[in-house]
Amino acid sequence: MELVTIDDIKAAADRVREFAVRTPLLPAGWADPDRPLWIKPESLQPIGAFKVRGAFNTLARLDEPVRARGVVAYSSGNHAQAVAYAARAYGIPAYIVMPEDTPSVKIDATRSYGAEVVLCPVGKREEYADDLVEKTGAVLVPPFDHPDVIAGQGTAGLEIARDLPDVEIVLVPVSGGGLASGVGTAIRALCPDARIYGVEPELAADATEGLAAGHRVDWSVADRNRTIADGLRSQPSDLTFAHLRKVVDGMVTVTEDEIREAMRVLAYKSHLVAEPSGATALAAYLKGAVPAGRTAVIVSGGNVNPQMLQEILSA
Repeated sequence: MELVTIDDIKAAADRVREFAVRTPLLPAGWADPDRPLWIKPESLQPIGAFKVRGAFNTLARLDEPVRARGVVAYSSGNHAQAVAYAARAYGIPAYIVMPEDTPSVKIDATRSYGAEVVLCPVGKREEYADDLVEKTGAVLVPPFDHPDVIAGQGTAGLEIARDLPDVEIVLVPVSGGGLASGVGTAIRALCPDARIYGVEPELAADATEGLAAGHRVDWSVADRNRTIADGLRSQPSDLTFAHLRKVVDGMVTVTEDEIREAMRVLAYKSHLVAEPSGATALAAYLKGAVPAGRTAVIVSGGNVNPQMLQEILSA
């Protein structure tokens, strides 16, 4: 299996530069002095999450006649918004399949970019997307299972390496594994002494179990949907799992309460709004689950339902 390279990620950076924000690496003055911390707030991207990087890189790589037919995507929210946003920039149709239990804030945002949203029963995203591809002739842009998506997400790691070349620990949330695959590839190439840790909710820790076993494992949709981190309910593909095995030094799991606490810390101490998925990597730092050292944490997204945010911050 051919894996994404640092050259692929550098090329992706050139393609997405016009569209994706080069988010800063923010020092967290409130952090443990023995474990200096920097935060990469991908929540500040135009659509509120890192997914914009992979979406634009993938669309840019399509031949123009193919791209003109439009795109199909399936997602619980952030990839949906990213593909819709990128499609609007290119002036092409976007058909987005989203589960019925997706937070309304993400559905509304996807529609606001001009996409046609198709709601589906939980666990039927891929099936509905395949039907749309057949009906419309549009091209599928998967949320993580594609080299161009992985390379696009890896541009966040490229920026970390350039802003903090002596980084020692990098914490990345893991769902389908596209972000961790790309970031891990960039960090491994440019900061070879750094250690890379993937982070999952305990209630959706299929990648953690799979990497420990040496092969992918399957958790039911019902099991994975127990976590409030709705953006971390997918499972790695063969392609992303192969990347994770190569670039991740270890996995950390966090509880639902630890995720909520990380959201509160980001809001009150760093003035950042994070969705549960976006706060998961910081939760691993806060619980002291990784070695001491200069640490970079990726806050992957900030598209949280306002009611949920209010409840968590007031708890």
